Amino acid sequence: MTERTNTPSLLVFGGGYVGAATARAAIAGGGTASATSRDPARRAALQAEGITAIDPADRDALNAAVSGATAILITAAPDAEGCPGARALIPALSAAEAWPDWIGYISSTAVYGDRDGGWVFEGDALNAASVEGARRVRAESHWLDAGQGMGLTVQIFRLPGIYGPGRSAVDRLRDGTARLVRKPGQVFNRIHVDDIVSGLFASMARPRPGGIYNLADDAPAPADEVIEWAAVRMGLPLPEAVAWTDPSVSVTMRRFYLDSKRVSNARAKAELGWRPAYPTWREGLEPLV
Repeated sequence: MTERTNTPSLLVFGGGYVGAATARAAIAGGGTASATSRDPARRAALQAEGITAIDPADRDALNAAVSGATAILITAAPDAEGCPGARALIPALSAAEAWPDWIGYISSTAVYGDRDGGWVFEGDALNAASVEGARRVRAESHWLDAGQGMGLTVQIFRLPGIYGPGRSAVDRLRDGTARLVRKPGQVFNRIHVDDIVSGLFASMARPRPGGIYNLADDAPAPADEVIEWAAVRMGLPLPEAVAWTDPSVSVTMRRFYLDSKRVSNARAKAELGWRPAYPTWREGLEPLV
């Protein structure tokens, strides 16, 4: 697989937590970055970080960004009508007759559904058990079909629970919003935002049309174990423990506990030469304490 230089002109559709982190890394590496947001305050924040902010409804600005991009990352979540990034970008790519070197779509390990604690790999059959997971399956298919139909180098990245500065068990314990929810036997992986970014850039250096990768840590673990460790490490009292079926647990959080699986990252390691800097949640949370 041929190595490429890693200083892209990056367009991010969805300048949220992961999108902005990737844009900052592109700029730090000597490239340029633009990112979309529908929120004027968010666009102002992106501009303040040196990221060119685009209103996705501004078709001219989006078309210009597409024309100049060597890499495009889609982080926006799908909705009931499909992937908003696909709806905006595929016509723009066609109109501009643009062929970026790399297109990455951020998906979720929710596409696998529940595996009763077993391991999942990229080639496994998809069995999404939630509306959100089913929408991700549909969006993945849309982008892979577009890649084949338009001669584009599209990659899919399936992510588990995302954490990092400002978005972690440490932050929730600190601000008093952490819950100690117990479901015996339930496990899942996590991924630090920095490891997501390094995985994406590893893929940009070794693009493979139709590539699908799990970017996950090496240590699937129960959610309550992580909260307990962080609370002890911070010297804070544990939140009151509740069962996942307790009425105080929101419907959204309860859906999260429906799935139990261990996500293999072996393909990303083998094909991309990627290794997580934070192989377990302990290494990832320690600097945040």
